[in-house]
Amino acid sequence: MNAAATSDSLQTLVVIGNGMVGHHCVEQLIARGALERYRITIFGEETRRAYDRVHLSEYLNGRDAESMALGEASLYEQDGVSLRLGEPVLDIDSHAREVITAKGRFAYDKLVLATGSYPFVPPIAGAEGNSRLVYRSIDDLDLIREAASGARRGVVVGGGLLGLEAANALKSLNLEAHVVEFAPRLMPVQLDEAGGAALKARIEALGVGVHLSRATQDIKPGTQYRYRMRFAEGAPLETDLIVFSAGIRPQVFLARKAGLALAERGGVAIDDRCRSSDENIYAIGECASWNGTVFGLVAPGYQMARIVAADLCGAPEQAFSGADMSTKLKLLGVDVGSIGDAHGVTPGSRSYRYIDEAGSGYRRLVISEDGKRVLGAVLVGDNSYYDTLLQYAQNGIAPPADPSSLILPQGQAA
Repeated sequence: MNAAATSDSLQTLVVIGNGMVGHHCVEQLIARGALERYRITIFGEETRRAYDRVHLSEYLNGRDAESMALGEASLYEQDGVSLRLGEPVLDIDSHAREVITAKGRFAYDKLVLATGSYPFVPPIAGAEGNSRLVYRSIDDLDLIREAASGARRGVVVGGGLLGLEAANALKSLNLEAHVVEFAPRLMPVQLDEAGGAALKARIEALGVGVHLSRATQDIKPGTQYRYRMRFAEGAPLETDLIVFSAGIRPQVFLARKAGLALAERGGVAIDDRCRSSDENIYAIGECASWNGTVFGLVAPGYQMARIVAADLCGAPEQAFSGADMSTKLKLLGVDVGSIGDAHGVTPGSRSYRYIDEAGSGYRRLVISEDGKRVLGAVLVGDNSYYDTLLQYAQNGIAPPADPSSLILPQGQAA
């Protein structure tokens, strides 16, 4: 710290939330010299410092919790930085500029909300205990591991990204895994009908049961397994434990109490600099809503964190203008990619498809009506095409005269 920056001249910056996005914000603040301006206090609800939630399933495969921690612990041991773990903020008095915990009131000059989201569990009769588990934190995984002891079968409610990760976690615990999805296909946000069908075939080939278009009505005691799930349509399904991964909701409890403006569909309403309706309070990550959109991936949250860090350090960067939700991942060992307008909803757009029914592979390319732009793509089974297609989509590169050549197997003519 600069000797000229005495403790009396420093402002107090409070960050609520020590998840991946909150941690990245603190990293960026310190890297930009924020300790010349602020004393930084971080409140975390969990007792562990920030850890990698993207690879959460590795914890059940034997990876220890400490190895999943982000960065070095020394980041939070510097003069001017205070990390208060296991101390959730209970209220925000925005008029007095204080946050309130069970241990007292703490003043702030600037406040960053990085409170993330919470898992949505539908109101289903009988969902409690081991029939109402969730998949969001290391503590959640400890509960799942405990429930799996002596169990034979587990069900995940939700066939999105996290749901399939949770199904993989159940398999790693040597359980017979099933996925129940309300929509008529898996990963309905990222994949079209054919892509969802290809993913379903691959996952079922791995021994995971997939049950689509199923709305759980209630959960009662089972006969062969502990619980019996009844659906609005289709045969019931019995299981020993149930993990809900049916989507997330922005965690806006504190923002609401502070009187901040909330978006119509949830989330703290923010401007292009990630400021809330209170000029002294920012919001980043899954608790924030920009132009009515909540971004459920970590990359947009990191982008917001960098913008806020720059703004607080007096060197504003390019304003937040939305985020590309393209994603490439491996689910249960299956490559899945989704780029841009994967569903081809742009008026006049045209699609090219490659379908490998024998290998359950699928590729779709979406181009503009005039054929001059790649708008989106869907990939199931082979992500080797992903980086090239992403470059075309993001950089406005005109596709070749025969766009289908971008998704056909190498050397194969149209």
